[in-house]
Amino acid sequence: MPVVRSSEATTHEIHGARFVSYATPLTGSKELCAWRGEIPAGTRAPAHTVTREEIFHLLVGELLMTLDGHTERITAGDTVIVNAGTTLAVENPTDHTALSWVTTSVGLEAELTDGTRITPPWAN
Repeated sequence: MPVVRSSEATTHEIHGARFVSYATPLTGSKELCAWRGEIPAGTRAPAHTVTREEIFHLLVGELLMTLDGHTERITAGDTVIVNAGTTLAVENPTDHTALSWVTTSVGLEAELTDGTRITPPWAN
């Protein structure tokens, strides 16, 4: 049984946020990836279009999430389904770090508005 201890999780930082990766092919997952997102106060991640569906569950805090130009304020306990091909942006307008749990399928890529394509290491 693959068990990923919190001390074994891999941490990545990009655009002011921290991604703590637990489930990936490197840890034994064959189809899914999962990570905890830590979005510090005042962070605004750039808009990006995802190639795979993401399930974004907010554990702690509040965020502004914009999907294809429509912004919603989400709070702890809310889940956002981000379909493949959706452009999303995340902002933490509060004074506290927000924590999320995100699940997607192996192979996720994100394209920034300038056309740059990113293959996030926490999702592959």
